[in-house]
Amino acid sequence: MILVSNDDGPASPGLRALIRNLSKLDEVVFSIPEGPRSGSSMSLTFHKPIRIREAEIEGAKGFICSGSPADAIVVAHIKLEKKPAIVATGINLGDNTGLQDIYSSGTVAGALQAALLGYHSVAFSKRISDEFILYPYANTDEFEEPAQTAAKIIDFVLKRGLPSNSQLLNVNFPLKVDKNTKAMITKASPVKYDHYLDRRLDPRGREYYWLWGKRLGSYPEGTDANAVFDRGEISITPMRLDLSVPELLQQDASWYKDLIERI
Repeated sequence: MILVSNDDGPASPGLRALIRNLSKLDEVVFSIPEGPRSGSSMSLTFHKPIRIREAEIEGAKGFICSGSPADAIVVAHIKLEKKPAIVATGINLGDNTGLQDIYSSGTVAGALQAALLGYHSVAFSKRISDEFILYPYANTDEFEEPAQTAAKIIDFVLKRGLPSNSQLLNVNFPLKVDKNTKAMITKASPVKYDHYLDRRLDPRGREYYWLWGKRLGSYPEGTDANAVFDRGEISITPMRLDLSVPELLQQDASWYKDLIERI
């Protein structure tokens, strides 16, 4: 059984394409937020109730909840009697390349939460055209080829597992994907945007702001953003949960020793 989640809600064409193609491999169940939750990261809902209802999408059955993508994964973990063999999140409406996106992404967070709970997981996201950003739930086949490739990746991980030094994969598709699109193993780009505040005035003359970011022109070789934006290729980034750096205990032993003594 394959568990699918996302951060764009039930209307997402990326979700529907992913469910259709993964259903060719195995039984698919889903647990998703009820609407867009982009930028929600690993947030969990503790300050108000979560509403959960059962639903059906593209022939698959599952749960729609009022919380975040991380909530949705926890909901499935608790409510499903049969545990999934793997978790797939996405396909997100927009890429999640670079650490700025990865740390804020609800799509990646769903895969991270699944990995924390012991599941193999893969997050799928796709760069989308500017006009599609304005109409994110328009009827489109833009996600069909990426979803077919996603199914190949899920099938491979089901059979071979994940690399020994990682607990999940972050996969990003370029704007155009076909059967000839190449893939590469990447690392995360450190910086992707130059953030700014767009200042505006409401009808009463009071200030309000939109937080946004201008994408940089190019990215370092070997990074996810370089693959997707500069090369037009599929980026596959192995990731691990542990953000600590135990190897530095040996490299900088005196620094740590001096700090502990100072305290």
